Amino acid sequence: MPKMLLVASSLLRSASSKPPGRVPLAARTFVNEASFDIRKCALHRLEEGPPVQAVLTRDEGLKYYKLMQTVRRMELKADQLYKQKIIRGFCHLYDGQEACCVGIEAAIKPSDHVITAYRAHGFTCGRGLSVREILAELTGRRGGCAKGKGGSMHMYGKNFYGGNGIVGAQGQLFETYNMAALWKLPCVFVCENNRYGMGTSIERAAASTDYYKRGDFIPGIRVDGMDVLCVREATKFVAAYARSGKGPILMELQTYRYHGHSMSDPGVSYRSREEIQEVRSNSDPIMLHKNRMVNSNLASIEELKEIDTEVRKEIEDAAQFATADPEPPLEELGHHIYSGNTPFEVRGVHKWIKYKSVS
Repeated sequence: MPKMLLVASSLLRSASSKPPGRVPLAARTFVNEASFDIRKCALHRLEEGPPVQAVLTRDEGLKYYKLMQTVRRMELKADQLYKQKIIRGFCHLYDGQEACCVGIEAAIKPSDHVITAYRAHGFTCGRGLSVREILAELTGRRGGCAKGKGGSMHMYGKNFYGGNGIVGAQGQLFETYNMAALWKLPCVFVCENNRYGMGTSIERAAASTDYYKRGDFIPGIRVDGMDVLCVREATKFVAAYARSGKGPILMELQTYRYHGHSMSDPGVSYRSREEIQEVRSNSDPIMLHKNRMVNSNLASIEELKEIDTEVRKEIEDAAQFATADPEPPLEELGHHIYSGNTPFEVRGVHKWIKYKSVS
């Protein structure tokens, strides 16, 4: 029998404020954990893969839900701030892919190192940086996670090196595969396959869309990247493989981005609005997780709505900070180029302008 956890409804706590005639919900009993069947992964150069069942505790489920909603709402707020010209430059949004960053983070350790390409906001949040720091970085303010100097494509935190603009970089990816395999490095390569490279569908760009096989001599798995439990269990598997001394492994997460490639791309000239809506209706990662939680009695609709309200407030507070916080002063433009380095001069736009770099 599953353990039981007694939780009082928020409506019960506020019963005294309800109008006459309204009957408050009684205290409700939730299960503490539940087991779910998850989609089997495709395998390359592996005899066994991740399990096809996963156990989810109530606390884990609520945590994953809140984090995915936080990333979703944060990206929608970034969309709004960009259209208001408060965020400038390149801005690549992550909404639709939340199960990837949340599922990966649920399976690794804080001491593990994460390096990602652009579309990095979700991973930045998952690594523990606050929404205030992320939105302030997007608006170029001093309180940003890179002091307002990195923007959307260059966010950093402890053991996190995120937002590198070159993805794959011609032959460099395969050189990296080769070196990692030769040296048996404990490295997990992750391909977040959101079905489009900028404005080109994978079917038009690649003769083979089996990206989990692209490591050739490196084992690989293909995962349902819209299911946070599939991603979590697959990440546990590949992390254990890499830590065991067997060398690198490749994980392809099949996911989808709702926005265009960047904010300058409307995202509907090379795909239809109907396609996007179909994914939203049938495969949205937050919706799938929400239904799973409610249908298995791990949470209630009312409880998840409370989380939604908390998240919206957090995002609004962060947005206010990100628009009111001052920009970094010009004299600090050259700061923080190196860590632990003695101060040195940095040339500006011409040789008569000098900035001092301080670690």
